[in-house]
Amino acid sequence: MKKKGFVLFLFLLFLIIPVQVFGEENPNVQDGNVPESNGKTYEAEVLKVKEDTLKDSELLGQGFEDRLQVVTLKILEGPFKGQQYTIRHYNMLNSAYNLWVEKGDKVQIYAELTEDGSKMTDLYIADFVRYPQLRNLVLLFAVLVIMIGKWQGVKSFIGLGLTTASIVFFMLPMLLKGYSPILLASIVCAFSTVVSILLISGFSKKSFTTILGTLSGVLIAGILAYLFGNGTNLTGMSDHESQMLMFIPQGVKFNFKGLLFSGFIIGALGAIMDVAMTISSAMEELITNNPDISPKDLMKSGLVVGKDSIGTMSNTLILAYVGSSLPLLLLFSSYQSNFIDVVNMDLVATEIVRAFTGSIGLLAAVPMTVLSYGLLYSKINKQKKENSANIEE
Repeated sequence: MKKKGFVLFLFLLFLIIPVQVFGEENPNVQDGNVPESNGKTYEAEVLKVKEDTLKDSELLGQGFEDRLQVVTLKILEGPFKGQQYTIRHYNMLNSAYNLWVEKGDKVQIYAELTEDGSKMTDLYIADFVRYPQLRNLVLLFAVLVIMIGKWQGVKSFIGLGLTTASIVFFMLPMLLKGYSPILLASIVCAFSTVVSILLISGFSKKSFTTILGTLSGVLIAGILAYLFGNGTNLTGMSDHESQMLMFIPQGVKFNFKGLLFSGFIIGALGAIMDVAMTISSAMEELITNNPDISPKDLMKSGLVVGKDSIGTMSNTLILAYVGSSLPLLLLFSSYQSNFIDVVNMDLVATEIVRAFTGSIGLLAAVPMTVLSYGLLYSKINKQKKENSANIEE
C-alpha cells in the first residue's frame, strides 16, 4: 500500500513540474489586486410591492419601462440584518434584464456604503437569490449517487470534488498568472483521470487500461481541436465572457485560442472517461466469468461493447452542444439564414469543432482501451501458462 501511495505521489509531482519548467508566466500580469469598492451584496426578503408609473422622461428615453415597483425590503444578513428599506425598483424594456419581484421573494441587493461602512447610501435589487435551490439540487444528486452507488458512489463523489478543486484552486489561479491554458488543461485532465479512476477501481489492470484509453482519447481530441481550430481560424472570443476577460483588473493578456482549446479538452474528458471505464469493466467481467477466454476473443467482445457505447455517447456530446445553442439555432431559423453563412460564423464553427473533435476523441478511446486491455491480459495469461509449465516440470 505504501508503494502504491508513493507511486501516486510521484505522479502528482510529475504533473506539477511541467508548469514550473515549461509554463511561461505572463510578464505583463499585474499584482492581481482588485480595486476596492464600498459596495456590498446582501440577501433580503421582499415584504411589500406596489406598482407606480415612471414619469421621468430622461429615464424613459434610456429604455426603461414606464412602470416601476416600490419595494419594501428586509435585510437578512450582515451588519444591517433586520433593517427595512423602501426603494424604487426600475426595469428595462428589454425583458432579458428585468427583475419583477413579488412579496416573499428572496433577492440579492447591492448597496453602496459610507466610508466607515456604518450606513447604506444607495441600494438596488441585483438578482434573485438562487443559492438555496442550487444547494438542494446538489444535495439531491449527492444523496442519489450514494444511495444507488453505495461506497462506489461515495468514491466517485470524492473524485468529482477533487476534479473541481483542481480547476478552482489550481487551474484558474495559474491562468490568472498567465500560464499556458493548454498545459494547465492537460495537467488537470491527467490528474482528474488518474485520481478518479484509482479511487473507483483501485490499482488494477482495469484502472490502468481505463486511464490509458481516456488519456489517449483526450490527447487525440486536443490535437484535432488545435489543428481544426487553427484551420478554421477560430478566435476564441465568440462569447461575451471571453470578451469581458480583456478588461479584468489583473491585466492578463490571455491566449484566447489556448483558452478555447483547453475548454475543448476538459469538455470531452467526462464522456471519454465514461466509455473507457465501460469497456474496461465489461472486459474484466468477461474474464471473471470465463477465465479461459483467449485474448483475441476478449478484444472482439470489447470492441462490440465499444461500438454500442459509441453511438449513444457521441449523441450525448453533440446533443449537449445543440441543446445549449437552441436559442441561437431558432434565431437563425427565424431569419431563414443561409446554411453556409451560419456555419461560417465564429460562434457556430466553435461549437461544431468542439462537438466533433470530442466525439472523435471518444471514438479513438475505444480501440485504445480494448488494445491496451487485450495486450495486458495476453501478457498476464502468458506468464500464468509459463508458471504452470514450470510447476508441472
